[in-house]
Amino acid sequence: MDRLDELAVFIAILDAGSMAEAGRRLRRSPPAITRCLAGLEDRLGARLVERTTRRLVPTEAGRRLADQARRLLADYTETLRAAGGDEPLRGRLRVTAPVVFGRRHVMPLVIDFLRAFPQIAVEVQFSDNTLDLIEEELDVAVRIGSLGDSTLVARRVGEVGRLLVASPGYLARRGMPETTDDLAGHDVIFTSGRPVAAEWRLSEAGRERIVRLSPRLAVNQVEAALAAAREGLGIARALSYQVVDELASGLLVRLLPAAEPPPLPVHLVVSGQRHMPARTRAFLDHAAQALKAVTVIGGI
Repeated sequence: MDRLDELAVFIAILDAGSMAEAGRRLRRSPPAITRCLAGLEDRLGARLVERTTRRLVPTEAGRRLADQARRLLADYTETLRAAGGDEPLRGRLRVTAPVVFGRRHVMPLVIDFLRAFPQIAVEVQFSDNTLDLIEEELDVAVRIGSLGDSTLVARRVGEVGRLLVASPGYLARRGMPETTDDLAGHDVIFTSGRPVAAEWRLSEAGRERIVRLSPRLAVNQVEAALAAAREGLGIARALSYQVVDELASGLLVRLLPAAEPPPLPVHLVVSGQRHMPARTRAFLDHAAQALKAVTVIGGI
């Protein structure tokens, strides 16, 4: 077997998490995948993977080999592409982004990217859950908020604010809150996708202020909460990009801007491999430029 192909099989095993799945992705039989891994381990004199209850994971020797193998395979691919002169970028990219942000800001840049690179295909998965890049076979993720996985490589492209909003009709009936203490006398629309304490973390005199809530309405989708806010049911909280149109049109009013907590960062994220395909680098450059040009990032 070609040695580069052998390394590609090893990387496929790690990325897939099982030899059977690696075989399906490479269109090879499980025995062929098993023989390839066994031959590589015999030649190196080291065990490269360990089996857990869920998937195969690399040993320390396997991690070292994987780092080198990914770099070697990427360099080989890039060398072939460069040797072809102006050969266009091609292949498939899989991208994920939060639902509303993705629909409003990621889809337009994906469409522009496809127009610029006609031989690249893109799959987009919108989800407000944090998807695992390796398990879901994703190339790029747009993430809002702090990043907890240190193995990821991130490029910060902006930030979004966390705002309180209400309709003019509601404010005409109930009055404009002047301080965070005033929120206790208002109807609140609370949004959370999981069971958590009903509270808002705001800012007061430069310090965090936790405001306990007794919501009149609790809902697990921000779009539903904002629809209720537009109908005058109470005060809701949203990220700046989620309400930019309503604020511009006057359907919603921004409340207590001095009490807003620090903005959340927006990152483009890829897995921690040292080298990446040229099409992924091209998408990152394109997306970073496009997202920095979106005026809603960084505040309203």
